[in-house]
Amino acid sequence: MAKKKLHPSVEKFKEFVKAHPELVQEVRKGNTSWQEMYEDWYLLGEDDPKWNNKSQNDKDEKSEEKEKKTDWLGTIMGAVKNMDPEQMQGQIHNISQALGAIQGVLSQFQGSKGGQQASKGSGPAHPFSFRQD
Repeated sequence: MAKKKLHPSVEKFKEFVKAHPELVQEVRKGNTSWQEMYEDWYLLGEDDPKWNNKSQNDKDEKSEEKEKKTDWLGTIMGAVKNMDPEQMQGQIHNISQALGAIQGVLSQFQGSKGGQQASKGSGPAHPFSFRQD
């Protein structure tokens, strides 16, 4: 198959996109289309401030994400600093007692099942016994 020769302006646009990879990301995100991008490039030219704003906006978004992560970590650290160790120890003790009570109840139920099965040991495992003649 013979390769078609592209229009020179399309070739220049392809080179421009290679020089600005953030434009590819904009199209992949669905923020714009290649047709719109090409028309803007053709009308505005390569030196328009719009093309610099795209890369600047990406940098701003990345710095905002870092700030959000830092804010979340700062919030957690602030909460830990404001905790009263004695109060935390009391809460942990209460939770431990509650878990112990739940385990005790569960072990009673499991123990009663085990005791019934042990006393039934001589009988058949199934409550109905079928015999063949």
